[in-house]
Amino acid sequence: MVPETSDTDTAGRYPAYWEADVILRDGATAHLRPISPQDRDALLAFHRSQSESSIYLRFFSYKPTLSARELDRFTVVDHRDRVCFVLLLGDQIIGVGRYDRTDDPHDAEVAFMISDAHQGRGIGSILLEHLAAAARENGIDRFSAEVLPENRKMLHVFAEAGYELTRRFDDGVVAVGFDIDPTERSLAVMAAREHRAEARSVADLVTPSSIAVVGASRDPGHAGHAVVEHLIASGFAGQLHGVSPTPFEREGMAHATSIRDVPGRVDLAVIAVPVDQVAGVVEECGQAGVRSVVVVTGGYAEAGATGRARQIELVHRARVHGMRLVGPASLGLLNTAPEHRFNASILAEMPREGSLGLFSQSGAIGMMLHAAAVRHEVGVSAYLSAGNRADVSGNDMMQYWEDDSATRACGLYLQSVGNPRKFSRIARRLSLNKPVIVAKSEVTGLRLPPGHTGRTTQAPPGTLDAMFRQAGVIRADTSEQLMDVAGILVSQPLPAGPRTGLVSNALALGQLMEDRCMQLGLDVAVTQAGVPTADGGPEALEALRAAVARTLGAESVDAAVVTLMPVPHTTRAEVAELVGRVGREHGKAVVVVFTGGTEPGTPVYVHHADDGLDVPCFDSPGAALRSLSKVVDHVRWRAQDQGHLAVPEDIDGEAAETFVESLASRVPGDRLLELDSEQTRELLATHGIGLLPSARFTDPDDALAAAERLGYPVALKTTDPNLRHRLDLGGVQLNIQNGEQLRTAIETMHRTLAAFGSFDLEVQAMAPTGQAVVVRAIEDPLIGPVVSFGMAGDAVNLLEDWAHRVPPLTDQDVHRMIREPKASRKLFGYQGVPAADVDRLEDLVNRVALLKDRHPEIARVELNPVLVSTDSLTVLGASVGLGNPQQRTDSARRAMRS
Repeated sequence: MVPETSDTDTAGRYPAYWEADVILRDGATAHLRPISPQDRDALLAFHRSQSESSIYLRFFSYKPTLSARELDRFTVVDHRDRVCFVLLLGDQIIGVGRYDRTDDPHDAEVAFMISDAHQGRGIGSILLEHLAAAARENGIDRFSAEVLPENRKMLHVFAEAGYELTRRFDDGVVAVGFDIDPTERSLAVMAAREHRAEARSVADLVTPSSIAVVGASRDPGHAGHAVVEHLIASGFAGQLHGVSPTPFEREGMAHATSIRDVPGRVDLAVIAVPVDQVAGVVEECGQAGVRSVVVVTGGYAEAGATGRARQIELVHRARVHGMRLVGPASLGLLNTAPEHRFNASILAEMPREGSLGLFSQSGAIGMMLHAAAVRHEVGVSAYLSAGNRADVSGNDMMQYWEDDSATRACGLYLQSVGNPRKFSRIARRLSLNKPVIVAKSEVTGLRLPPGHTGRTTQAPPGTLDAMFRQAGVIRADTSEQLMDVAGILVSQPLPAGPRTGLVSNALALGQLMEDRCMQLGLDVAVTQAGVPTADGGPEALEALRAAVARTLGAESVDAAVVTLMPVPHTTRAEVAELVGRVGREHGKAVVVVFTGGTEPGTPVYVHHADDGLDVPCFDSPGAALRSLSKVVDHVRWRAQDQGHLAVPEDIDGEAAETFVESLASRVPGDRLLELDSEQTRELLATHGIGLLPSARFTDPDDALAAAERLGYPVALKTTDPNLRHRLDLGGVQLNIQNGEQLRTAIETMHRTLAAFGSFDLEVQAMAPTGQAVVVRAIEDPLIGPVVSFGMAGDAVNLLEDWAHRVPPLTDQDVHRMIREPKASRKLFGYQGVPAADVDRLEDLVNRVALLKDRHPEIARVELNPVLVSTDSLTVLGASVGLGNPQQRTDSARRAMRS
């Protein structure tokens, strides 16, 4: 809720977008916002609750209360030169952080005070991050502070923030100073703190020791009844409470009429009451100290505008009390680990215990994913259905899985990606240790599923998939494909490479698999087709065992696919177990394909032996090889050099920031401010990007004067963005050698373009010939910054032959991006043309990525065309649009998705 402003507020409007819900170090939530005059009483109560020692450390003297004048000074700020944040738990202030600009306009003095009762929860670090973000927005580059030497906790906050500190002991105090521009280290520190807090909050969700089902019912058709029955059936060993007005007795469950009457602290409350009662129940849970709630009730954002407002209020109520919320419209969650086993969901069947972590969104998709896991018999560690994903998200689950020793691979079915930039950052880190599989539809991110709120993307087609590849995510089209891949990942060692051995008892199957391997990028190392199994029995099994052993024993083989027609007088289980044991002996991945069977019954997806030997089984060679190829692609990604962030020394980020700030007031609302040629040139120059000189003119005499300044030969172009690159339509004329040719060219161009309209013209210096490319960067409403690269002309205009990446980009990201478009072969000596200077091109793309990533106000940058020759690079055309940065998510401050 935005506090009312006061006449005494000395600067513009209250900056509501600075408000944020945050996760503390222990996994609880709190609300951070700018202070307001209405906080006088709360601030006074906060001060009076502090110990004498804490007050002394903050003010260098003890003052038991604050005077009216001090309260005025502390609560009335201008949100520019004087900024103050309060961190609230309910209506109670638990932390205060402020800065005051000094006589140096680029420096501010910073100070903090943390509640004695809430020390050690990471509050100081969170306040510092948000103060630094606000200060940078207001043109402040450096913080300073005076700290008493005995105030070790505050000195620790500064030291551990990741900034480069200067310290000076003077007159009994420690003077600390540091630049607040984000550094690689400070961002890494922030990400690590965020990871620990979010992982802890989910760990509390999936390892509860006490659960209350609010809405527990005798009615078998009621969700509250189903959750209770499933919890009892799962063998939950903790304290289970049923909460409802009507007594509902079940062995192993205690009954209460209100959550307030439940003895002890409840870790998890599952809420299954009518929609008009949910908000009140969440409020009662918060007052009773419940840590987390799961709302299975629907009727929220999926029900239209009224439901969306109800959902926002629900999240607010939960976070005010420091609770995480799963749902609404959630199926629930479960954990299969013996020490934490429970099923707090409406899903009757528990998946097999295993090492696949699962996450889904909307209920119907969740049921489909759960059913696929059960049907494939893939073992699951924990599963969470986020429903409308109002709070807990897939990003939260990935943070948890990274530290969860029970999870070996991670599977998510996503209908939308709430914060793709953060998803990319977390998934990239997680994928280096645990494979991440995402099932998504072709329109994921293009539109929101029912019940989900947020922005939709305007990014070019393929951007989200490119982001997945960049982050090492394994893409699946369906829940079935997800389970096919997961079955390999959780039961087999990762292949060392793409070298695949093929074994079959039919020659035709061997040929079929070889052809499919070529299509999927798998290298066929060994093929043993026609293994004699026609007679069946022990002899057939021994022949098969020997063939598989020879194949896996070859040093040239990383994994094997065994594809079989039915083997007489044997069962599939016998065959699968035999192949699996040979695979285990050699320490290599192996899968089995059973084809040609017509017997009734459910096909075997994973064979489970008594001694824990699991073998993935398929009924289609194509599905098996496709799944294996996805695993191999992931191995390739993991093995490649991830690179590092390269920042050229000649980039002047401060000049770029100053330039952008100078034009911010001219941005027309939600539309873009298009920069003129001189402004564009000035902005690009801050990042070392030169633009070939050009000059517009009003008449031929002006054109001749401009050409003389530029020096012949020159080019003549229309200023129309669609025609200025079209030599075929007469929008460009090159190599004009003198004034007479220029006059003729001007007349010809006006006449040729008359059919398209009337356009201004310009002359430009001629550039060395080379390959023409396009570099583009946009600020997408959903994904954030997106950098695109392609070969200029039909390759991008007609064929959409682009490469896309989400910054920040490492040097290896840029390297691979340049080589990704199919037409990029023209840069490397195609058809006898000399190779272009790709190093210069990579440097240019890196500079554009840095410009876009660090300045969200720059909504669009396009360099088109850029000519790259063997020894030069020239930017011929550029356009830049500034917009409202819209408080880009995943910035240098921690905040929960709203």
